[in-house]
Amino acid sequence: MPDIVILVAHPQNEHSSVNRTLLQAVQRSGQARVELRDLYALYPDYLIDVQAEQAALAAARLVVWQHPIHWYGMPPLLKLWLDEVFAFGWAYGPGGDRLRGKDLWLVTSTGGAAESYRPDGHNRYFFDAFLPPYEQTAALAGMRFLPPLLLHGAHRVGEAELAAHAELYVQRLAQYPDWPEIDALEPCAPCEVPSDARPAD
Repeated sequence: MPDIVILVAHPQNEHSSVNRTLLQAVQRSGQARVELRDLYALYPDYLIDVQAEQAALAAARLVVWQHPIHWYGMPPLLKLWLDEVFAFGWAYGPGGDRLRGKDLWLVTSTGGAAESYRPDGHNRYFFDAFLPPYEQTAALAGMRFLPPLLLHGAHRVGEAELAAHAELYVQRLAQYPDWPEIDALEPCAPCEVPSDARPAD
């Protein structure tokens, strides 16, 4: 039974050297513990099967969001997936404990080089400044946000560097949860959402 579910979200995966390479590397590894869900292949009409997605998450210990950074955040279909799948009363809020205790891992890439994510670069901030929405999403659902796997400069990365990055990705999946940095992570602080945080039906 797979205990890792990878949500791949790239609007044009056939044109993405990084995401396509990572996806192919995971597929070639043949890890039975991994379930791959390519959201743009599954839902080209953007009509998400919420029950199917929630069922996949329920069986997982590790949830992976694999996507490129689009305007400092996630691509539109993954945002829609999040809006619909992480529902009030299911993922958070009163009774929303289905994801509690699971891990969330962001595997992402940027078009900009590492030096562009600095106060003196054109993105003006270190990349960590764009992570709080991910971290808080995990916290609200009672999940632990793991240190992201990040590749900068996706448009210019060389074949050797990309192959090494894909190999590291596959190794980390195979070794989970035996990562040295996991032991040093603080437990997720509870975020109690009151029952009146959403209008009554």
